Amino acid sequence: MVLAADQLSKLWVRANLDVWGKSLPQEGILRLTHVQNEGIIFGLSAHQAVPLILTIVVVAAAFLLHYRYAPFHSGLIKIALGLFIGGSLGNLVDRIRLGYVTDFVDIRLWGDFHWPVFNLADSAMVIGIILFVYFLLRLKIPPKRG
Repeated sequence: MVLAADQLSKLWVRANLDVWGKSLPQEGILRLTHVQNEGIIFGLSAHQAVPLILTIVVVAAAFLLHYRYAPFHSGLIKIALGLFIGGSLGNLVDRIRLGYVTDFVDIRLWGDFHWPVFNLADSAMVIGIILFVYFLLRLKIPPKRG
């Protein structure tokens, strides 16, 4: 579902908004602005994104624990894993097909300062990571005996 929603939203953006053209709406905190992201994530270049990529790799490896250990068989982990994998695949499809990732969610906090433009896939991955960390913080693993 994440992959489909991501690809459909990006298809709409590419068909209806010029790249770095006018935003919809023109004013306000939340805007749709078509950006072709040739960077890694949130428009960051490769060297800027290394810490973020390492975090994502660690979290992805931790998600694999889901298949090996019983405490990781919860519904929350399944949702987190689905969000993370769906978002990763959504951006990977763009990268392979187009050579860049279509971003469009543009949040302008104050004045000219705004969060880097992102897409549904980025959001899904971040929410998946947050859910996973929340699960880990609440996980109670009994101590080993002997």
